[in-house]
Amino acid sequence: MAKRLVVVGLGYVGLPLALLARSKGLDVFGLDVDEEKVQKITKGIAPFEDIYVAQELAKEPLQATTSPEIIGDVDVVVVAVPTPVTHENMPDLTPLISSLESILPHLKNNQLLSVESTINPGVMMEVVVPILAKRPELSVHLVHCPERVNPGDKKWSVRNIPRVIGGTTKEATKIGKEFYESILDAPVKEMDSVTEAEAVKILENTFRDINIAFVNEMAKSFDALGIDVKNVIEGAATKPFAFMPHYPGNGVGGHCISVDPYYMIERGRQAGFDHKFLQLARDINNSMPEFAVSLIDRGLEKLNIQERPVTVALLGLSYKKDIDDIRESPALEIKELLEKRSDVTLRVYDPHVPHLSIVSSLEEALTGADVVMLATNHTKLCEELTPENLKKHGILFVVDGKNALDAEGIADMGILYLGIGRTREAK
Repeated sequence: MAKRLVVVGLGYVGLPLALLARSKGLDVFGLDVDEEKVQKITKGIAPFEDIYVAQELAKEPLQATTSPEIIGDVDVVVVAVPTPVTHENMPDLTPLISSLESILPHLKNNQLLSVESTINPGVMMEVVVPILAKRPELSVHLVHCPERVNPGDKKWSVRNIPRVIGGTTKEATKIGKEFYESILDAPVKEMDSVTEAEAVKILENTFRDINIAFVNEMAKSFDALGIDVKNVIEGAATKPFAFMPHYPGNGVGGHCISVDPYYMIERGRQAGFDHKFLQLARDINNSMPEFAVSLIDRGLEKLNIQERPVTVALLGLSYKKDIDDIRESPALEIKELLEKRSDVTLRVYDPHVPHLSIVSSLEEALTGADVVMLATNHTKLCEELTPENLKKHGILFVVDGKNALDAEGIADMGILYLGIGRTREAK
């Protein structure tokens, strides 16, 4: 059984995994190119907002370094670096390639090398294997075990989410499965090939993107028809089979759902296949920040507000509630769209992202504001954005980009409510 582990990439995926493995008795080291992050971790300070990470590091700092020489002293190496897309939405494997090339001189025979980074089918055999082949004398057990994390989820964590694994050999798959089962409280399914393991991650994330795009399009349609999409979804969800509720919003963010479809689209293009469905879903979801901003104009028109500029309190910047992760966040696009408007004075506040907030509190954001636009449904924000509080601050109308607020209560206070696919006129 593995005794010593290095996790390459100490972000939202790698660091929780490293701490979990340490709690299971392994001697764990972290490797990252970010010197500032490494210093925080070795001092017991969480480099990002995560309750589990903060608690574990407070108990005992993790051994971390920027020096890849540590690779030669362990049994298992897990690579968990990001795989982003470029501004042209093309896959960017630079972080993965750079990480593999930096550790290559220090790998040793019979180590387990697991790539957790999300990649499209073919990358392991066409990119990773050729890099390792630069050392023909090297023989490692190479597997792909795609990461599965859900930041902010109190039920499902790196500890108990089931995983899949595929190796370049059956022996590698077996050894990899044994390693992951030794640190997880969840089953690990063996795939028939490393390529199948790559495809699993792409399938599950494109599935979500497509279904979110579907309800976003229905929200736009129902909006035009005056139908409350949230009520309709909840009604459809009473069917006990063949329906899985997804909910609309002002966009899709995060490092997986908004990125992975582009990996599959490009991979399909290389193989001569046109992923029309995936591209359409991306187009629909990418249109949602602009649709949300258009609701401000609708509110101004409905209330016949002529005086300009209007003051808009934009609340929330992270891509999902109760975390500080702003990667691919649609709220940032909403912010950019509003910043370009000369008829808007913008106040931005996110309790989890203070360094990008313009004001330092919700009270400051609301005082003197005409419009509230909720872009991220943080629990704290939703608890404080009561109809009474909005009325007290003289808010004229609310744009709820997450359909998270009390629509009826807000309307009862004489405030126009505009959600994504749902409207409540002021009473």
